[in-house]
Amino acid sequence: MRSERRIVVTGMGIVSPVGNNVADAWDKIINGRSGIGPLTAFDDPGLSCQIAGEISDFDPVDWVGPKDARKYDTFIHYGVAASIQAVDDAGLDFSQYDTERMGALIGAGIGGIKTIEDTHETYRNGGARRVSPFFVPASIVNMIAGLVSIKYQLKGPTFSIVSACTSANHNIGEAARMIAYGDADVMLAGGAEYATTPTAMGGFASAKALCSAFNDDPQAASRPWDVDRAGFVLGNGAGVLMLEELEFARRRGARIYCELVGFGMSSDAHHITQPPEGGEGAARSMRNALRDAGINADQVDYVNAHGTSTPLGDQAESDAVKTCFGEHAYQLAVSSSKSMTGHLLGAAGGIEAIFTVLGMRDNVALPTINLHQPSPGCDLNYVPNTAQERSIDVAMSNSFGFGGTNGTLLFKQLVD
Repeated sequence: MRSERRIVVTGMGIVSPVGNNVADAWDKIINGRSGIGPLTAFDDPGLSCQIAGEISDFDPVDWVGPKDARKYDTFIHYGVAASIQAVDDAGLDFSQYDTERMGALIGAGIGGIKTIEDTHETYRNGGARRVSPFFVPASIVNMIAGLVSIKYQLKGPTFSIVSACTSANHNIGEAARMIAYGDADVMLAGGAEYATTPTAMGGFASAKALCSAFNDDPQAASRPWDVDRAGFVLGNGAGVLMLEELEFARRRGARIYCELVGFGMSSDAHHITQPPEGGEGAARSMRNALRDAGINADQVDYVNAHGTSTPLGDQAESDAVKTCFGEHAYQLAVSSSKSMTGHLLGAAGGIEAIFTVLGMRDNVALPTINLHQPSPGCDLNYVPNTAQERSIDVAMSNSFGFGGTNGTLLFKQLVD
């Protein structure tokens, strides 16, 4: 991303377990309020995990209209809603500009699994002739970017990166690079997910990834770095950012949140679900983001961690932060918003990038709730239970995914 073309954040949109707009979600996050509750999407008493970070008070008709609300999977509804919010927040009237230089990179980790489940049931009961002609477009991952491009007539780069829990992070980083390389001036970027379905939750539960130890106390279930952490809590939602080339944004008088200065990637090349001991791959991703930005490790003030609340993952990320930052790791604030939202899979990096940007804006490190006794070896400042006021000039956001894929975004206060 090291070029003369600089990338700034001018708009943000969110659908999440803690709120369906940026203001509401941020208010709950900085006040340590959890959005995790009993699972309501379906009823299966045999499922070991009975909790989730679900979306409430959301009507897709408000965002896509009644016809498309029936036609498309819920993750698409979330992604389109977050995109519209980001456009409105940025105050950009696309009709006034050359939209051949504007596009959308919005992904998901799984995509329309609910539609796939429902359609399979339809097929079993009635055969192929009963399958909807909208089945494929209703469930494929790139349909959020496609619908957004149609709505706003965005004729530039428009597609989706799918990389498990790193999807949104990778979409944001690659969208920024397209602006940096001159392929676009404006990009909508992020991710969306709706995965509280029987097969998805059944699969994660069978893999022993989901927390089943706090079914009677859902808000205490997601507890990154705590000695009693026992797996992640699945969540739904979407997070989308509006990225613009700095001079384009300035010419149109845009309100600018911050600059996106670095993007790093790496692969663990170790195991499909478990990080290597010490988090070597994650450390490389963070170092790559710093190198991309031309920023020293000791300039970073805050890290929004992947922090899923899994025993191996949290320890590996904590070790990776120490490897990347050395002694400066103990000067950082490192926290996990997943303690309040749960893990939104392919949407996680989108909403967490938003929280990272808002923390820079307000000079506050969001809390990690439910952190009462850190595990041995987890000895950083994880901002336990209460937000911390502190100057944040440079902030990092991590996402790591199944398959060993890693992504890191680096944001900076805008200075001339």
